[in-house]
Amino acid sequence: MPTIDTPRVLLAADRSSAGKTTICTGIMAALRRTIAVQPFKVGLDYIDPSYHTLVCGRASRNLDGYLMTEASVLETFSHALTGEKTDLAIVEGVRGLYEGFEGLSDIGSTAQIAKILKCPVILIIDARSITRSAAAVAMGYAAFDRDVDIRGVILNKIGGGRHAEKAITAIEHYTGLPVIGTVPRNEEMGLTMRHLGLVPVHEDRQSHEFRERISKITRIVSENIDLKRLVEIAGTAEPLTVPEPTIFARASGVSGTAARDPVRVGIALDEAFNFYYRDNIDLLELHGAEVVYFSPLHDAALPPVDGIYIGGGYPELFAGELEANESMRRSIRRASADGMPIYGECGGLMYLAERIATKRDMHGMSGETFEMVGAIPVTVEMGGKVVSYNIGSFTTDTPIGGAGNSFRGHEFHHSRVTEIPDDTVFAIRLTRGVGIRDGWDGIMVEKTLAGYAHLHACSYLGFAEAFVAACL
Repeated sequence: MPTIDTPRVLLAADRSSAGKTTICTGIMAALRRTIAVQPFKVGLDYIDPSYHTLVCGRASRNLDGYLMTEASVLETFSHALTGEKTDLAIVEGVRGLYEGFEGLSDIGSTAQIAKILKCPVILIIDARSITRSAAAVAMGYAAFDRDVDIRGVILNKIGGGRHAEKAITAIEHYTGLPVIGTVPRNEEMGLTMRHLGLVPVHEDRQSHEFRERISKITRIVSENIDLKRLVEIAGTAEPLTVPEPTIFARASGVSGTAARDPVRVGIALDEAFNFYYRDNIDLLELHGAEVVYFSPLHDAALPPVDGIYIGGGYPELFAGELEANESMRRSIRRASADGMPIYGECGGLMYLAERIATKRDMHGMSGETFEMVGAIPVTVEMGGKVVSYNIGSFTTDTPIGGAGNSFRGHEFHHSRVTEIPDDTVFAIRLTRGVGIRDGWDGIMVEKTLAGYAHLHACSYLGFAEAFVAACL
């Protein structure tokens, strides 16, 4: 089996909101000035990887030890390093280092990924108001699982020189771990938040304020973290044995042209819809699809396509603009009625519904109701919160899988589906998760499937092959 000797490091935190995404983004941006950096994100977040992708100039990849097998994690990691020169791989963790699916194992945690990838770990500690106690935190994390190779510490939210000196002295004395950075408490180190997390890059990247914020974060990180030491630690990672590709091997008989023109899959991509895993798109292409991007916000109608994939995002915040683009809504509704395969995932479900009822004062929403595509005869109302892994199976044939096929996925939404007709056909039965109603998800109308479940194509391996086949 092949081996990987690319230097790599994992940046973990002692808890959520410790500032790891901001620090990771700054580190990636600073290092990318001189070396080629491949980013990764532990877990199923869409937004953090968009920041990585922006500053590194190459797609960030998600790694999740609950959804994926160890072999899938290794192959996904290897796939990202294939074809492009990579000097350093940086993996951003999720939540606290040891937070995972359950309390007595590391499944789904950052620690699990660190062990699978044999990755040195830098621990980011929220040091606000603690000095000597920071040593206890570092010592506890290092001792909790000796198979996790913690090699250094970055202290965030430091109040001043004296604060930094006391914390560094305590950590290095009691633990022997080097402190390779102390990041000051600074409002300029923040990134804009809303109800699903950070504001996606697709919305902000063109603004002067956004570019200035990224520039300031990069400068602060460069001035306060020993990046040379971080790269040296990454260089100590031992060679990693990876499996021969099976997921990302080109599908048998697929050449991209085959006996007919390539299947053209339209993917909605703009400020309202941008929650996609890059691996899902790669696998659609490997199974013979030509990906064609379109904008439900800005384009007048669908381009010539054989199928449509509408991912997640924030359609509720752009509901007025989506409603105003009546010609696009008609174009998609007509495609659905004509039997074109359409897959809508969370935000896509909301857009394919009859209407979205926004919630007043929820991140600037007006509380008005807006007309959407109407391919799925339901209303989506903002409110509530669901964050969960889910497990399900298809109860009927769909554009992304046949009856009996099962999957692990996740759902993350602040909305619910209402005004569901009595004769609604649900295509997904969940054994874990919430879905649309009573453990059911995935409403089917013609060949349009729309639900709350988010699927990663390296976990549910049938996704790309089934969707491309449905579009033939």
